[in-house]
Amino acid sequence: MEKPASTRQLKVARELQKDLAEIIRSKGMGAFGGALVTVSEVRVSPDLSVAKVFVSIFPSEKQGPVMELLQENVKAIRGELGHVVAKQFRIVPELVFLLDTSLDYAQHIEELLKK
Repeated sequence: MEKPASTRQLKVARELQKDLAEIIRSKGMGAFGGALVTVSEVRVSPDLSVAKVFVSIFPSEKQGPVMELLQENVKAIRGELGHVVAKQFRIVPELVFLLDTSLDYAQHIEELLKK
């Protein structure tokens, strides 16, 4: 069982979520093939060296290509993040992009309820 996140982890995660959302937003929808990419959650490891970044992608048909784009550009995104948080953090955490499927799940439940 995972320990609950410390206050420091939560603060770092919140800051990373805000900064990553701004970096991705600044690239525009064109960079992701017209898909809307949202950073829905960030979870940081206890030593602050790894950040799991959960992204939701709309429309869901573009999830595969957008996730590939994010994986290919993870170093560049981490570099941009480093410039933004350079004065706040000693090290910039490794970024691991994961798909947040809660939107799809909610849509599925909604479809089931309509039947």
